[in-house]
Amino acid sequence: MSAMNKDAVPGAAGPQRRARKFLAPSVKYEIWLQLVRGETTINTAAEAAGVDRSTIMRLRQVAKDGALAALAESKPGVGKTVRDVELEAANAEIARLSEAVKELAVKLTLLEGKGGSGYR
Repeated sequence: MSAMNKDAVPGAAGPQRRARKFLAPSVKYEIWLQLVRGETTINTAAEAAGVDRSTIMRLRQVAKDGALAALAESKPGVGKTVRDVELEAANAEIARLSEAVKELAVKLTLLEGKGGSGYR
């Protein structure tokens, strides 16, 4: 019986694979910073973290996509407070209800005019 690689997954078919290693978000962030600063290469970072190069490449792509999405969502200047958001929602509700009251008033006027109730 051959000796198994200590990183190999038992029972895996084909070539022996390394056990999956999960990196903490803070470790991923540090690796990403080192890559952005040019302090390390993908190969060096992968070896230091004990993961495959593709893991580091994926980490870099996910970080880039996340940063671009966050920048696209951000607006220049000061953001709205919770109070501002609630005020906008309340004003929208007031406008909606005002329109509904106007419609009902028109309907009532038309019904009273056609019915000739004589209460004028």
